[in-house]
Amino acid sequence: MEIALGTLSGLLFLVTLIWHDWIELIFGVEPDAGSGALEWLIVAVTALVTVLCALGARMEWRRTHPAAAHASQ
Repeated sequence: MEIALGTLSGLLFLVTLIWHDWIELIFGVEPDAGSGALEWLIVAVTALVTVLCALGARMEWRRTHPAAAHASQ
């Protein structure tokens, strides 16, 4: 679950970072009146979700594969 959500949020992060006005073009609305504040909020939130999902996946991996976790240290 962490990998799927992290991948999705990472893709949304990249799309929003590169293509700033995708919300206006796809949905035909300007929720932030063209200021770009919503897009930067999406970038910040998706970056945070991506990092948290990556950390969660790492913790889950280490919990289920304890021998591999100790071999890498």
